[in-house]
Amino acid sequence: MGLKQLLTRAGFLITLGLLSACDSGTPAANQEATTSSEDKPARVALVMKSLANEFFINMANGAETHQKDNTDKYELIVNGIRNESDLAQQVSLIEQMMATQVDVIVVAPADSKSILPVAKRAIDQGITVINIDNKFDQELMAKMGVSIPFVGPDNRAGARKIGEYLAQQLTAGDQVAIIGGIPGAFNAQQRQAGFEDAMTAADINVVSIQAADWEQAKAATIAAAILSENPELKAILAANDSMALGAVAAVRQAGRSDDVLVVGFDNISAAQDMVKNGSMLATAEQYGDQLAVFGIEYALQILESGQSPEDKNTPVDLVTQESLQ
Repeated sequence: MGLKQLLTRAGFLITLGLLSACDSGTPAANQEATTSSEDKPARVALVMKSLANEFFINMANGAETHQKDNTDKYELIVNGIRNESDLAQQVSLIEQMMATQVDVIVVAPADSKSILPVAKRAIDQGITVINIDNKFDQELMAKMGVSIPFVGPDNRAGARKIGEYLAQQLTAGDQVAIIGGIPGAFNAQQRQAGFEDAMTAADINVVSIQAADWEQAKAATIAAAILSENPELKAILAANDSMALGAVAAVRQAGRSDDVLVVGFDNISAAQDMVKNGSMLATAEQYGDQLAVFGIEYALQILESGQSPEDKNTPVDLVTQESLQ
């Protein structure tokens, strides 16, 4: 079902609710309305980043499969933005979900700070908000007086695992480059930090750090320039697999496939195939098809129990050619 159909359906449901409220003047009617509301499945909105990225397509598919097995517990509305940096569209999607009076918003924010004001407005409206994938900025949340639980992996630890595995293939003093995501995104910052942790520990020289905003084409252009400027480069660490695919293409185009290693993060199918055939050295599995499910299940638990929410870590594992055999 498309977004327009979902919004139309939601608007129809709200209209029905308002009509019912007009006839609920007696205590018996009020009791019946309360019972009906309690029995009704929760309405959950999943608001993701770019659906051009296979990682978020997998996330949506995992959530939809889970909902089909739990139709008695919740209804699901799935949304995604056009590209990773379209903040205005993501704000608009959240506002649309607020207008349709969903019970829960599970959001993978495109930016750790810019999406917070609309998320706070959703909370003030009585909506349970769960943060997945990219963590909201803790300092800004404290200033705003809001607490939003994060359900997701430790990106820094995951990136360090990848960096440590890469370092085993290198020699102290070797040159590497890091291609990062959107600079304002917490997960981009944490993955870069994890890569740097591993390189520093192994005495590997990071000669360039540049942001490609999670985008494959931009990463290919940046990687090509880095390779041209650094003929001794031995590896590229990309903060997601889309950018790693761009880096692999640039390495191949430069005729450097035999001496420049590439690592990524996310374990999308194209990257996994490249790890299998040796075009990429490694990536990280953060179970994208289950990440939204983890958030949804936690939100439903909070709705049912009324417990105070807290952050929940989810798994992240190293993926190598050996692990895929």
